[in-house]
Amino acid sequence: MTLNCRGQLLDLSRPRVMGILNLTPDSFYDGGWLETPDQALRQAEEMLEAGATLLDVGGASSRPGASTVETQEEIRRTAPVIARLRRYFPDAILSVDTWRAEVAQAALDAGVSMLNDISAGRLDSTLYPWLQNLPQKNLPYILMHMQGQPQNMQLDPHYQDIVTEVLDFFIDEIKKLHTLGINDILLDPGFGFGKTIAHNYALLKNLSVFETVTAKPVLVGISRKSMICKVLNVNPENALNGTTAAHMLALQQGARILRVHDVKAAIETIKIWEQWSLAT
Repeated sequence: MTLNCRGQLLDLSRPRVMGILNLTPDSFYDGGWLETPDQALRQAEEMLEAGATLLDVGGASSRPGASTVETQEEIRRTAPVIARLRRYFPDAILSVDTWRAEVAQAALDAGVSMLNDISAGRLDSTLYPWLQNLPQKNLPYILMHMQGQPQNMQLDPHYQDIVTEVLDFFIDEIKKLHTLGINDILLDPGFGFGKTIAHNYALLKNLSVFETVTAKPVLVGISRKSMICKVLNVNPENALNGTTAAHMLALQQGARILRVHDVKAAIETIKIWEQWSLAT
């Protein structure tokens, strides 16, 4: 379980934490928090000091019903911050959260070493060709499942068998990516992206299936999401305890990366899980 992140090896033999850096005014939890590059830099420093291995930088919200951000605005939000992060934190693994090839290229030029795409190439027909034309195939790709699009994905999500359908999707997309020369792939079941609460918990309960069948590591993004808030009847601001509980379940099902808002809590969860794993 080692990924080549543009020459930097990421060892996933133990779980890692990816800190979320949202450079957007309308994200569901932390929108508008990081209004300047200096604020983003300080947030990144805090996350790395707390134990994050990766930072995921996003310039366009993908929450349900989110409005579309123009390409150049997304680049304006992300590329300068990524360049500063690369300069100040050269050992951090930086990811860009985008579905656009043009934004991905700008982020690559600025210094990212991973691509996090919610759409599996479906929202920008040029993204997969862009991946194919990369001169070096050492940009790990986070492959996420989503039913519908952010504008409509939560209107009426339905499946015959959520786990089987998401697994089949992963198998098909992994084959496509392999033909493009992309072999370092992380799987994200897409919690909250076209799923009901029942769908989300079915995926969480059967998470280990995805790595077992595909031999690809699984990334989990459930931090403060509605699948936690609705069960506990809390808002995202009060969902850290529920998030920690869900993270423990994900670790027990083999999650390799936790994508989180709260790095310290996630690191502590991993430490407790590791101690539990060693017990006889």
